[in-house]
Amino acid sequence: MHIVERVFRDPGRAEPDGVGPGEVEPDGVDPDEVGPDEGDPGEVDPREGVRGEGVRRESARGAARGTPLEPPHRGVREGFLARPPRGPAGDPEVGVLVLSGSSGRIEEERCRILAREGMAALSIRWFGGSGQPPGICEVPLETFEPAIALLRAGGARRIGVLGTSKGAEAALHLSVLLPGVDAVVALSPTSLTWANVGPGKDGRDRPHRSSWTWRGEPLPFVPYDDSWTPAPARPEGGPVAIRGWYEQSRRTFAGRVDAARIPVERSGADLVLVAGGDDEMWASLPCAEELAARRRAAGLPVRVVGAPGAGHRPRLPGEGPAPASAQFRYGGSAAADAALGAAAWPHILDALRGPYGTR
Repeated sequence: MHIVERVFRDPGRAEPDGVGPGEVEPDGVDPDEVGPDEGDPGEVDPREGVRGEGVRRESARGAARGTPLEPPHRGVREGFLARPPRGPAGDPEVGVLVLSGSSGRIEEERCRILAREGMAALSIRWFGGSGQPPGICEVPLETFEPAIALLRAGGARRIGVLGTSKGAEAALHLSVLLPGVDAVVALSPTSLTWANVGPGKDGRDRPHRSSWTWRGEPLPFVPYDDSWTPAPARPEGGPVAIRGWYEQSRRTFAGRVDAARIPVERSGADLVLVAGGDDEMWASLPCAEELAARRRAAGLPVRVVGAPGAGHRPRLPGEGPAPASAQFRYGGSAAADAALGAAAWPHILDALRGPYGTR
């Protein structure tokens, strides 16, 4: 399928689209340095052309392919939009906001995959950009509202948010706070609001603050227990699993857990939760089951797709294996992560499309 791409680029930034703003590391360890396609082999810098056949870039101003563009919608300064070309039936009826984790990555390839399924898919830079906190520290959830408005302006009648890890944390909050969010797909989710990952606008990552704010107020959060250390059996200098850090922090600050729960029982969106039991970053499968239990207790629908051998980075059909990390252990395996994504894919499409069914 031919797809149409639009690039929104902040003229004040030198980094190309598809490249994250850099690692965010509180005290040298990032609780969630993830990005579903970070460092994939064969990735092409958009400045050098477009990967693959049957892809056309367009500019609202008629600029040449790859030209830095002023965003056509206030509030969306950097991002990537992919959609199928307008056909006899008009614009795509489903729009999806695609959020990376703390890699800060603009998810071009994942947007293309969704566009080939007949949806408009938009990924934006939501931290580390001009006027934004450099880390995931008191990020206003209002940051995502202009992106949703842009999808609606393009003709979308149903809005979904697909987020990974910290992006899933944001997506779940948006489903509670914004009645216009119809579906959420949370890959490797948490059930709690956590403290900041990286510095805020003041350049500091301590004291701990919430990852998110809403209408100017920080959301209740669980801090990190900075007394945690990696398991001594870890090879010197080898990648570290930090799931234990989150688990220890939850125990240490047990009195703050209830207030920090993401209240999915108040969400009117269709929810699909995808998680691996071998996630070594945080306990995403138990968290998904906790979220699902609260949804069911409230009489609300939810779908959990889990796999005991998969890790923190499930791969959707069309995505290659996630690259190995020299810093973190994500768990799972290429085969298990791909199998989890394949098992979840029909449920993801059903939730995102909703009553609009097939293409």
